[in-house]
Amino acid sequence: MTAVAWAQQAGQADATERQDSVAKLNKFQKLKHDITQRINNKLNEPYDTTRDQGYWWRAMKHGKVNFKDSTMGYPKFVTFCYKVYKWGDKAFNSYDTAYVVPTGKNWKFTLKNQNWIDNYSGGLDGNHAMFTSGAASNIGLYLSFMAVSVGYSLDVDRLFGAKGTSQMMEFSFTCARFTAEAHKITNTGRMSTRVKLDGGEWKKGEKLDALRRESMGVSATYFFNNRKYARAAAYCYSKFQRRSAGSALAGFSIVNYDFKVDTEKLTPDQAQKFEYEGVAHMRYTDYCLRGGYAHNWVLGSKFLLNITALAGMGVKHIHSTKYMASGNTGALVAGGNFALTYNHKRYFACLQSNVNTSLYITGKRHFGYTVADFTTVFGIRF
Repeated sequence: MTAVAWAQQAGQADATERQDSVAKLNKFQKLKHDITQRINNKLNEPYDTTRDQGYWWRAMKHGKVNFKDSTMGYPKFVTFCYKVYKWGDKAFNSYDTAYVVPTGKNWKFTLKNQNWIDNYSGGLDGNHAMFTSGAASNIGLYLSFMAVSVGYSLDVDRLFGAKGTSQMMEFSFTCARFTAEAHKITNTGRMSTRVKLDGGEWKKGEKLDALRRESMGVSATYFFNNRKYARAAAYCYSKFQRRSAGSALAGFSIVNYDFKVDTEKLTPDQAQKFEYEGVAHMRYTDYCLRGGYAHNWVLGSKFLLNITALAGMGVKHIHSTKYMASGNTGALVAGGNFALTYNHKRYFACLQSNVNTSLYITGKRHFGYTVADFTTVFGIRF
């Protein structure tokens, strides 16, 4: 093939590729337009406006929420909840509007995909072992009204007919002054292993399905510069950060970790190694005070970058197991959050990453736990 013919063929291939890319983009834009149009049609379609006991519910379904309208006919409990919310919003959720402004929307519909790995390392005397999971993934849909959110997430493995091996449940509440969080993570998926015996070299071990890991805890963090810094702008999408700002942080965390090897699923030699290394079953709870710093960088009119770092120390209570006696020692914890958020009118998207680690060292024994996740979020406010 001559150089000219080759160049013509390459040019035709590039042109075809560009056409395919344009077709895919047009298809995505059409899908986006169709979804937006359906939502708008649903919100704007006619409905019965008779001022009876059911009017408030019909109006809410069409986005017509107005607590200042005395003819809406809200039940007493709903009115009470709204008054409590307004009091709390004024007491705990006021900002300097030169830095932070509300979005003007009370409802959010969110699609979230979360992927995480967990890593355990431990040892006794000169023997060390490290266990690292594969990526666990779930996908969920959430509907939020003001500070209340309901949703459901599913282990991605189940979508393809496989048996689910991981579960992550989370709850969070964020206002101007503080954020509070709770979580429970369970993972029984396969883990890669590495071992180092009697001071020798690290060696790659077998992949095991016999390790059950569970982490469950609560935490709360206070923002000192809460008039100008809004965590909700980066992680909850209920505020807009207009000017860059940061804040010192302080809070606490209480987290229970449980790492257990099902020795019945192992060969006798494998089970003996875990028992000898002292990591066949470890369970402990950290009670820690934490401090750190967070900053929101406003990147133009649509992008917001957040980086948060926390570290702390406290008491680690070791629970009694077959392989360990109960006791107390010092605890060290550290964590970090990253979020890149995009806002366009009512739409938002976000890339997040969170890392949390706990370390336990006492005498000849050491144990560490780290969980890291990467999350993508897409949503609409209405």
